[in-house]
Amino acid sequence: MSGAWLEDALSLLGIDALESPGLLPWLLLCLFVVLVLAALRPRPAVAWPGWVEARVARARRFEAVPALAWLTRGAALVCLAAVLAGPVAVHRAPPEPGRGLDLVLVLDTSASMRALDTVVEGRARTRLDLAREVVTRFALERVAEGDRVGLVVFGRTAFTQCPLTSDGRLLASALERIHPGIAGEATALGDALALAVKRVTATGRGAGRVVVLLTDGRSNAGALPVDLATELAVAAGVRVHTVGIGTGGEEVPMAAGPAGAGHGLRFERHDPDLETLRQVAAATRGGFFAAQRSGDLAAVYAEIDALERAPRPLPARVRESRRAEPLLAAAGALLLFEIALARIFRRRLP
Repeated sequence: MSGAWLEDALSLLGIDALESPGLLPWLLLCLFVVLVLAALRPRPAVAWPGWVEARVARARRFEAVPALAWLTRGAALVCLAAVLAGPVAVHRAPPEPGRGLDLVLVLDTSASMRALDTVVEGRARTRLDLAREVVTRFALERVAEGDRVGLVVFGRTAFTQCPLTSDGRLLASALERIHPGIAGEATALGDALALAVKRVTATGRGAGRVVVLLTDGRSNAGALPVDLATELAVAAGVRVHTVGIGTGGEEVPMAAGPAGAGHGLRFERHDPDLETLRQVAAATRGGFFAAQRSGDLAAVYAEIDALERAPRPLPARVRESRRAEPLLAAAGALLLFEIALARIFRRRLP
């Protein structure tokens, strides 16, 4: 590519690269030489000994319309030179499905996730707000690398917000719809873990099976105990990474509930069951991570991302398609504009 300015201009037309980028500078050089020679060529004219009178009449030796016509013609020729260099659009797809991991992200949406214990850019953010941002970024990066990612949310109940998918837009849309209390105000930790194990083993693929469980409370609802859900994960060969938010032992400010109950800022205490999370991770050969505040989640998920890597023998799929139409359309529009200048704004006597 001859310069960053040209790359920016081509990207506006949906062109990502040129098949023969080394050819373009030579085409532009030839074009420049042709335009200079054409400009220096003497034009046939009839001598008119009236230059003094013309100056008195304030005649101009430089005319803007012919100059604009020349610039328009030059721009059209530049577009045609770029067409000869082979413009293409590059489409990058994730690696072939089936060669990555199957990950199910389990996200606590109970009442305790309304805790306002992190300030970002001068504004208090709830634990769920920060968790959703971090989980979204983590999930989309894994999908882009060829993994399939699913989402389970839980409160008093647990349900599948998004099945295992390699569609990043579907996953991002599912994450956007999560809010505190979407599954109830309590914490059904055992039900959520069992559902995640069921989802990650449903396909029967030979890929790695991983569950990442994030919560800031202790199990106080649901029909299935946490230890039984852990045994299900061990039997299915599912590795579970657990993330506990908050240190407990202190009251934290809470955002208002969906009905806006109460006035002013409320303080509540929510103690995470870190020992249970540590036992779940140890039993399933996963890792236990403690994040004292929501702001620590980015580092935690970066560490999990580094741990969960699968060999991918195939690189990301890249497909190129010819993209000459925008340049041809631009050249045609510029030539039409030049014709309009010549026929309308600069009409000549026959």
